[in-house]
Amino acid sequence: MAILEHPQRISVTDAARRGVAGIVHDAEQGTEIIVTRRHEPVAAVVSFARLADLEQAEADLRDLALVMARALTDNGRRTSMDDVLSAFGHSRASLEELPED
Repeated sequence: MAILEHPQRISVTDAARRGVAGIVHDAEQGTEIIVTRRHEPVAAVVSFARLADLEQAEADLRDLALVMARALTDNGRRTSMDDVLSAFGHSRASLEELPED
């Protein structure tokens, strides 16, 4: 799946002719624009809503990768909180004795 569904491609020169206001208007209407220099993509102009969607998708993919990595490496062994505290030289009682601040 492509990140941008059906982008319009325009050169930097054409983008300059159209002006920022025209390009922003198109992006607000949902047009995804790829700006090219010498036929190579150098920038993309998308609506803020589309950018937010892309950022959310990125965060979701990171979460999915973490879940999958944990699922693949999980050996079923669990460590109790008391064992963890003991490994760091503490107990539940010693934590309760620590000052509040």
